[in-house]
Amino acid sequence: MRWDNLRSEGPEALFGTDRVTRTFDTPEFRGITFHEVRARSIVNRVPGASKVPFAWTVNPYRGCSHACVYCFARKTHSYLDLDTGLGFDSQIVVKVNAPELLRRELAAPRWQGEHIAMGTNVDCYQRAEGKYALMPRILTALRDCANPFSILTKGTLVLRDLELLRSAAAITEVGVSVSVGFLDQQLWRTVEPGTPAPQRRLDVVRTLAEHGIPCGVLMAPVIPFLGDSPAQLRETVRAVAAAGASSVTPLTLHLRPGAREWFMAWVAQHHPGLVRHYEALYAAGAYAPTWYQRRITGQVHELAAEYGLAPAAPGVARRAAPARESAAARPAERVPVGCEASPEESAYTQMTLL
Repeated sequence: MRWDNLRSEGPEALFGTDRVTRTFDTPEFRGITFHEVRARSIVNRVPGASKVPFAWTVNPYRGCSHACVYCFARKTHSYLDLDTGLGFDSQIVVKVNAPELLRRELAAPRWQGEHIAMGTNVDCYQRAEGKYALMPRILTALRDCANPFSILTKGTLVLRDLELLRSAAAITEVGVSVSVGFLDQQLWRTVEPGTPAPQRRLDVVRTLAEHGIPCGVLMAPVIPFLGDSPAQLRETVRAVAAAGASSVTPLTLHLRPGAREWFMAWVAQHHPGLVRHYEALYAAGAYAPTWYQRRITGQVHELAAEYGLAPAAPGVARRAAPARESAAARPAERVPVGCEASPEESAYTQMTLL
């Protein structure tokens, strides 16, 4: 990409002088362009108005080759003057300095060792991670600082970091969730074309559980008219339970600006007879009506109880180990080597989005 549609002379206007290191295509990732950048910060505060049960996130990538047509994060690409459709799927921003930056920010005096959520915007185990391997160094930094964290992913690559997750779980709270909204193969191939198959994701759940790392399933999204029949819900919950998931939590499809336009274009192409039904169901905004959400949640919770599963408690990280002291609560001499702040890092500044 030449960045010639930006409002200034180049990408440095978005990322700062010397922040963009290179932009290139690579044969083994045909059709994907990587924009390597040096981020200003990596631990981001969640806006106060958000209803999510965590306050801090780390997102080493922007854009996602999983290409889920419903992805709510599509709108974020417009902040960079990048296309929220195919551009979001193929123009991947890589924060190449994320691990080193994270270690410095965790060591800053004002950091209180709070829970950090990953995979909440785009998947940190998307295909790009196979090339850049940022997550092992990110997990190592979190482990070395005994900082609690959680991961949400559709990617099977998380199993590469199994031993790191186990070692981190021995000293801090670690939560892992895998997203599996449905099992229908035809639906998966068209609505989540860049992701591993749902059954492969359930294999991840099974493997993590077998190695002592409880893994919940975010049953998301439950797609109206295409993946929400009682039989489909039962099939999915049954498979989730069989995989050894620690919990299952349903989330119905929501269509924020950016995602809504892309998803509706997909519906018009693949299921034209459903266009007016979606327009009616989402007439009031990004979320399905409360009655619909409650119906799906109720059905899934009943099925979960039938198969011996429980819904994840709101705001509670799924733990892979008993609660330990947070790094912030420990005496200075007990902070692990590698987490001490250098003099130049003592002036901790408010962390903002790239």
